[in-house]
Amino acid sequence: MSVAPASLEAAPVRVVDAAGFQAASGATDAQLADLAVFLDLLAEWNEKMNLVGPATLPDFWSRHAWDSAQLLRYAPQALTWADLGAGAGFPGLVLAILLKGVAGAQVHLVESMAKRCRFLAEVSTRLALPTTIHNIRAEELSLSVDIVTARACAPMARLLGYARPYLKRGATALFLKGQDVEVELTEATKYWIFQAELRPSLSDPRGHVVEVKRLSRAKV
Repeated sequence: MSVAPASLEAAPVRVVDAAGFQAASGATDAQLADLAVFLDLLAEWNEKMNLVGPATLPDFWSRHAWDSAQLLRYAPQALTWADLGAGAGFPGLVLAILLKGVAGAQVHLVESMAKRCRFLAEVSTRLALPTTIHNIRAEELSLSVDIVTARACAPMARLLGYARPYLKRGATALFLKGQDVEVELTEATKYWIFQAELRPSLSDPRGHVVEVKRLSRAKV
């Protein structure tokens, strides 16, 4: 593993509500309205299935929306994305809302649990989002995309295995990770050879965005 220092210096931006999210992300009023509908649907469906921890819903704009939206700062030219283990739609649905109306934009939501796919489909249909939903295990799908991403999907060693088919087709990985990322990266070197760059999270001082390129299996 080769870990490079972050090339983008940025301090976390405190976001507490929709107005703060709009100021931080540059979202339009229409995008903000779509995100509000997403939040309403998330709260409704969360009563029937475990999409996110109920205690995190009041922190939607910071913990979920801004945490997801920051990825566009690190890949502003990317149009095609694959979100592995899309779950409740973070970061995939947030990215799709912010890319809605952009020519060529497409977000692939890859999720193995059918009931979560139904939720992703409901939000996507309601908001007419540029998404494609794949009810399949991430490693069983091979897509050509600009960026492959994931949040709270799996430890890095396993996540790299999921992402490998996408990286082989030319994608760059941008993974949202927490404070234990360096431990995860060290463990991953037992199984993989890769280049990683740790970038600071803009939503949480303890978090990181991990950029991964040039992935291959290590000789065990």
